[in-house]
Amino acid sequence: MAQSMLQLEKQYRVILKQDIAWGDMDAFGHVNNTVYFRYFEDARIEYFKRIGILELKQPSGVGPILANARCDFRIPLDFPDHIHIGIRSRVLSAKKFSMEFAVFSERYGAIAAEGEGLIVYYDYAAGTSCEIPEEIARAIKKLEG
Repeated sequence: MAQSMLQLEKQYRVILKQDIAWGDMDAFGHVNNTVYFRYFEDARIEYFKRIGILELKQPSGVGPILANARCDFRIPLDFPDHIHIGIRSRVLSAKKFSMEFAVFSERYGAIAAEGEGLIVYYDYAAGTSCEIPEEIARAIKKLEG
């Protein structure tokens, strides 16, 4: 296993493994830049499952909303490849938390992209931000150790 993969496993509490699909590539023969945000979303949803966000949103009407996202591309990915998407987060304030991502390529043995997302807790009925439920903040802290 490459040194970068070992670092990924040490630095990220949740790692999602998946294959690059042929349809992820664009006319230039590499994974299209927009697809990386889908990879981040796949990992984000897995993280949300692990901390109980999905179960809490339905009855409460409050949940996360992505306020911003960015991606730094390190190396181009292409088909076929297996990737590992690391994700970690930390609570920033009563209403928001950050998520950090890293995409590791087995084929190249290196980090292909890194990114961040800012998650704001949102009351969907009221249409305004709200505080992160205490059980969610506790679950993040517990998962992150």
